[in-house]
Amino acid sequence: MTRDMSDVSRARHGRPVHHWRRDVVELAALFTAVAVADAVANLIGHGPDGPALLAISAAVLVATAGFHTWWARHHGHAPPADDTGTRPLVDGRAAGPSEETAVTPKGVPAATALWRMRTTVKDEPGSLAALCTALAQRQVDILSLQAHPLAEGTVDEFLLRAPAELASSEITRALSQAGGKETWIERADAHDLVDAPTRVLGLATRTALDAAELPLALRQLLGRCTIRSLPAKSPVSGRAEEGAPVEGALEDTVMLLRAPEGGVITVERPYLPFTPTEFARARALVELDARLGPRMPRSQDLLTMSEGSAITVRRADVSDVEAATAMHERCSPRTLTMRYHGPVLDADRYLNHLLSPRFGRTLAVQTASGRIVGLGHLLWDGDETEVALLVEDDWQRRGIGSELLGRLVTMAVEAGCESVYAVTQASNTGMVAAMRGLGLPLDYQIEEGTLVITARLDATPVTSRLPYDHGQGHVQGRRGARIVRDQ
Repeated sequence: MTRDMSDVSRARHGRPVHHWRRDVVELAALFTAVAVADAVANLIGHGPDGPALLAISAAVLVATAGFHTWWARHHGHAPPADDTGTRPLVDGRAAGPSEETAVTPKGVPAATALWRMRTTVKDEPGSLAALCTALAQRQVDILSLQAHPLAEGTVDEFLLRAPAELASSEITRALSQAGGKETWIERADAHDLVDAPTRVLGLATRTALDAAELPLALRQLLGRCTIRSLPAKSPVSGRAEEGAPVEGALEDTVMLLRAPEGGVITVERPYLPFTPTEFARARALVELDARLGPRMPRSQDLLTMSEGSAITVRRADVSDVEAATAMHERCSPRTLTMRYHGPVLDADRYLNHLLSPRFGRTLAVQTASGRIVGLGHLLWDGDETEVALLVEDDWQRRGIGSELLGRLVTMAVEAGCESVYAVTQASNTGMVAAMRGLGLPLDYQIEEGTLVITARLDATPVTSRLPYDHGQGHVQGRRGARIVRDQ
């Protein structure tokens, strides 16, 4: 009895049990059976009816073996009551299907798809269980679940792994039959596998390091939405814009948040209303940004141009308005017209807007004497991204514009933008050449006499180095410029 319990315990931990005594007994039984069979064959085979008896015996043995096989299949033994069913995988892989495939009962991999889904249910016991049952009946696995309480009902947000052949319409139909209303569903990717607390902490960290990250953090927090920042005063008229309440405002699919400097951050998602939970998260992120105050990465890159002159590429903000205004005053009217598509009046008003991290990121090119000779802007335009360049006349045709554009596009890639566009004139050959030099697919459009060039960022990786990457050393810049990274 003690030995049997030990065998069960060892088998339960996945280690096979073998005993040499059992092997000896089985081997002895095999030899005995062979000897008996040989004796019987000699006795019967030499008799008058020997061959017939041997044929009958063989038929009986075959029938017995067939009956035993049938009985074992239809009356198999059930596992012990204390067997948990846990077994180590034969090939040592972790249990559970991967993101792309699941394992069917026959062990054949089957393709799967990730979905993000929301639905509204009644706030009563059993409503969530009905949804889970409907999904389970269609072999849909729930990877994560968040509940957003409402005044009436609850919005349940799921991350699902479903069979690839299962259409989204079938999933929504199943939830509708289970009591779900206003169901919304879209394809997800591996980035959505991160749980909500981890995602929020990561976004808070990015926002704490760089004020320009706030619009991007809000977009990643709330999903597909359009974010616009309105300054406290219009850069054109100078009049005060209509502000938002201090505590913000939530109106169905529009969220108004009060920016720290007095402006308004508008978040709009036309296809899906915001929940009070999402509003509270967004407001907390904006409040964190306000408490931290102005901040920006201060690292910079020192470039030695091909002709030997040294310049520095760094991030710029509103503290550089005076130096940027002086650069505008040194630029020719033609250069300013190419950049702003017309005469520039009160450049300082435009620069306060352009250099603000609320509306994007700005790179400045600075000489050894500290004079700014070039500016590159990456501007958040709702759900699109614009790039713009201005290089002082005496510093043009030296590759500065291409260097700035490559770095701005790299920032856009890092921010998850799908494309960037530049608004210029067909006669601005420098900007057109710089966009072509990216090596990315370009789309050209003429709108009211201006040329709009859009570069798609999902086709070719961009290898320009970010000007705020940490670390020291030398890297090769565009047009042969030698870059020395400094902190």
